[in-house]
Amino acid sequence: MDHMTRLPELTMHHREHGEAPEDRTAILLHGWPQTATCWEELALRLGDEHRLVAPDLRGYGLSDKATSGFDKRRMAQDIVDLMDRLGLETVHLVGHDRGARVAHRLALDHPARLRSLTVLDIAPTLATFQTDLIGGTGFFHWLLHMQPDLPELLTAGLEEQYLRHFFERWTFRRDLIEPKIPEYVRAFRRPGAMRAGFDDYRASRQDLADDEADQQGGRGVTAPTLALWGAEGLVGGAPVLERWRDYVDVAGGTRLEGHALPGCGHFIPEEAPDELAEELRRFWASLGDVPR
Repeated sequence: MDHMTRLPELTMHHREHGEAPEDRTAILLHGWPQTATCWEELALRLGDEHRLVAPDLRGYGLSDKATSGFDKRRMAQDIVDLMDRLGLETVHLVGHDRGARVAHRLALDHPARLRSLTVLDIAPTLATFQTDLIGGTGFFHWLLHMQPDLPELLTAGLEEQYLRHFFERWTFRRDLIEPKIPEYVRAFRRPGAMRAGFDDYRASRQDLADDEADQQGGRGVTAPTLALWGAEGLVGGAPVLERWRDYVDVAGGTRLEGHALPGCGHFIPEEAPDELAEELRRFWASLGDVPR
């Protein structure tokens, strides 16, 4: 079911699947260049057991095309504002790609609001820039998108061709992502949508400063954390779990686990919905979230 919800700074679109008590509610945050549509296959597998809330992030999909506030601290606050409007005190939080970066920031700024954190196919932002990951060919777009005006100029009228470059090169199971591409293209052809997506990346300087301040202050994620990545995805060859170990309060007893999903590229929710559903079901059950 689709909803448009007025928050303090913008109107946010979100989809809801299933009905369940708060302790079996999860919020799902999509990445770039996608919308909440990316979670539909997962919802078919978990919607009978859990309540799933999938918003379009600030600037994406049917949510307002804000002209500011794309730092992850503000985007995380949008999700907290949505939780408040929905009467949700705590949730399981799942984020993919850019949505995982929002989820990571939310876990740092609002630890009491999370039952668990799941991050899909990313290393932490600061680790990405401090290691050789950002120099990899798969990440060229990040530095391009951070440039003022230039990516809008280069992609005007060529949205489909530009987005298809990433859908084709970041996937292992292209047959599973292909049916969704026309909807994503329509979403990014809306006025302001491409600019908003680039603004998400342009906020990286502030995001890095915020992350570095947390690292220097010894603040890590305290929610039980699951990291999953595609073996054929953007970080498939990187020591992803080791990277996350520096950003989760493992020394303080916080649980961290994760592994690569074989035969899967970057777009885990669409390429491996069965495996993702099983991983989430197992992880949440181990924390006491058992369907009743």
